[in-house]
Amino acid sequence: MNPLREAQLVETRRHFFGRAAGGIGTAALASLLNPNLFGATAPSTEELGAQDLERYKKFAPKAKRVIYLFMSGAPSQLDMWDYKPQLEPWFDKDLPDSVRNGQRITTMTSGQTRFPIAPSTFKFNRHGKNGTWVSELLPHTAKIVDDIALLKSVNTEAINHDPAITYIQTGSQLPGRPSAGAWVSYGLGSMNANLPAFVVLHSTVNGGFGGQALYARLWGAGFLSTKHQGVSLRSNGDPVLYLSNPDGMSESMRRRMLDELAKLNHQRYQDVGDPEIQARIAQYEMAYRMQTSVPELTDISGEPDSVLESYGSDVKTPGTFAANCLLARRLAERGVRFTQVFIRQWDQHGNLPNDIRRQCGIIDQPCAALVNDLKQRGMLDDTLVIWGGEFGRTVYCQGKLTQDTYGRDHHPRCYTKWMAGGGIKPGISYGETDDFSYNVTKDPLHIHDLNATILHCLGVDHERLTYRHQGRDFRLTDVHGHVVDKILA
Repeated sequence: MNPLREAQLVETRRHFFGRAAGGIGTAALASLLNPNLFGATAPSTEELGAQDLERYKKFAPKAKRVIYLFMSGAPSQLDMWDYKPQLEPWFDKDLPDSVRNGQRITTMTSGQTRFPIAPSTFKFNRHGKNGTWVSELLPHTAKIVDDIALLKSVNTEAINHDPAITYIQTGSQLPGRPSAGAWVSYGLGSMNANLPAFVVLHSTVNGGFGGQALYARLWGAGFLSTKHQGVSLRSNGDPVLYLSNPDGMSESMRRRMLDELAKLNHQRYQDVGDPEIQARIAQYEMAYRMQTSVPELTDISGEPDSVLESYGSDVKTPGTFAANCLLARRLAERGVRFTQVFIRQWDQHGNLPNDIRRQCGIIDQPCAALVNDLKQRGMLDDTLVIWGGEFGRTVYCQGKLTQDTYGRDHHPRCYTKWMAGGGIKPGISYGETDDFSYNVTKDPLHIHDLNATILHCLGVDHERLTYRHQGRDFRLTDVHGHVVDKILA
């Protein structure tokens, strides 16, 4: 078969009628809305961008950008934030049936003959103006409690890792929906033409990753254009694959190649009308510009020693959580809308006291340094920082319980996250849980409410940020979600 002939035949009846209907319908609607449109000068890309942005805005934004510090695997709220001193006499006693009340539990503990209560082995102390209780595991974060809003009543329906992470990232437990960062990119666009609107950073632990696997769909664009998906930066070699020119190719040669490739893609777009072709052209151009912007971004040699020291000793090791927190601040400085920093190994079903001490030792100082760094630069007011995982941990022990060690199973009914800056009221504690940190007793905060509030801080009405796909309108909060006014500044 002749390849040229194949290309000519690609316009099927479906392509023809689809393009014709779309073109005629769009033209008719445009003429009704603005009779003077035909014959007027086409709007610039800046004007189109402004129109696009205004579709979803309902109020002035407090935040321009988001930094999301995601603790994959579910950190224990009982050992870090949700202080329950009354549990000490309950050591190794069974969780009352009236507390669990027949609620679903995982298969990992459903076979246990009993559910012995494991009080936290860690000491808590009051910090800040309001005397917020914080675990000894977080001495650095304890110093910034007056800058954060502690959210103790977060809850979700998902009880296993992959559905739970998919749920909080995309608004659905089923894969295929756009991630939060992709929605923000789609709704607000980019503030820097030389960097993506959405960047993802993966943090190593003990030289590797481990823990629950993270899939690219968690920062994917779903049914939105692929130009909105997160760009994952690597810690080894080129931060982005194929960013450097291959041996033997000069910058001018690469520029000529991209120009010729763009011509071919434009021709193909004229043939089939697939908008993803336009997205691919834009991605090629972004990659070309990133050849200059990314090396400058990742070069921290110009950072003052005082700043580097504030993030901890790991900050100069690429890929560590400390290095990624500093990189997140540098991305925010350069106008990246949404930066997501992942760190795994929080899935502590056994030997929790040792494992959580290690994890907190990795994240505590960089988290506090990031908030302080943004604040000192005058950026915290318009940067929303979010910390937390996909669900919490049970008060009862999984496996063998001793005075020194215990494990905790998954617990979606209540857990703790925190937010800072970007329109969030500082120094508050929102929500309450029962004496066993098992059920919410006041001010429940569902993850749909969390996402609605994040968009609100960005000036976006979560009910208006929609995309029609397969005959229905989709949004990050699906058909749910309420903005939590009590935590807004």
